[in-house]
Amino acid sequence: MSIDQARGPLAAFPSSDPDLRGRLAQGMAAVETGLRVATASPYPFVTEASRHLVQAGGKRFRPMLVLLAAQFGDPQAPGVVPAAVVVELTHLATLYHDDVMDAAGVRRGAPSANARWDNTVAILTGDFLFARASDLLADLGPEAVRLQARTFERLCTGQIRETVGPPAGADPVEHYLSVLAEKTGSLIATSGRFGALFSGAGPDVAAVLTRYGELIGVAFQLADDLLDVDGDPGVSGKTVGTDLRAGVATLPVLLAHRDGDDPALRALLDGDLRDDHRLADALAGLRSSRAMDTARAELARWADRARDTLSSLPDVPARRALEAACDSVVSRRA
Repeated sequence: MSIDQARGPLAAFPSSDPDLRGRLAQGMAAVETGLRVATASPYPFVTEASRHLVQAGGKRFRPMLVLLAAQFGDPQAPGVVPAAVVVELTHLATLYHDDVMDAAGVRRGAPSANARWDNTVAILTGDFLFARASDLLADLGPEAVRLQARTFERLCTGQIRETVGPPAGADPVEHYLSVLAEKTGSLIATSGRFGALFSGAGPDVAAVLTRYGELIGVAFQLADDLLDVDGDPGVSGKTVGTDLRAGVATLPVLLAHRDGDDPALRALLDGDLRDDHRLADALAGLRSSRAMDTARAELARWADRARDTLSSLPDVPARRALEAACDSVVSRRA
């Protein structure tokens, strides 16, 4: 993978420093090689299924955070790239499983594995990727294995809590945000910790980058929620209203129910949005609602909290790239 090809992952953490961009591009090239090695099998079909989402691309947000966190120590340390491969393999494995649970037909602009083959193949391929991640972790030591296990526990707990829904009397918005911290933030937090841990950056830096990862991870998912309502498909490549049509209660929807003063909008959101006209009306109503303004403010709050955690780190290009991600996640269009 050339430096030009690495611009996609680099876009999530903008930097004007050419040396940093070069190091990150080199690191991502090594990660891509590691992903191809980790998804190879003696059985051609297993290789094909395992590489399905690797080849579809993606932002590579998590491995890029590993590489950026490693800039506060020795970025060439031998465990950094394998750790970056582990977090991306873990993320990819969860996508195979998510698509089965959501009955999704498309992932990253390509047919999902369950749509291309079937649910059984998709589930087992996700399991295969978890196994390959575990194999790499074994070489990184017991601390890495334990951290991954605890991360996976939080990720699964968040998925279960999302499926079950908030308990009686709980605030659905607070429940939703805590689920995001577990489902999305936990693995991104571990990405920051892995980068610091395997570069020898020290426990204080690791604690900062772990906290940063969880906060920016929640912000990143909240930005996805907003894109589902008012994104530009020509920029994002995502169909607007996908979550709404599927009945997924994202932050704007939850806020419209909790704080909104528009009964007609709430009735629309409670109805069957598989109808194109009803969906269009619901999207239009949300776009002009107070709930969207509140959701944007909530996104900015999480991004600001992520930025504030970085104040104790040295003022180096890597820190500035992490700070720039806080701005880019608020304004992201893809």
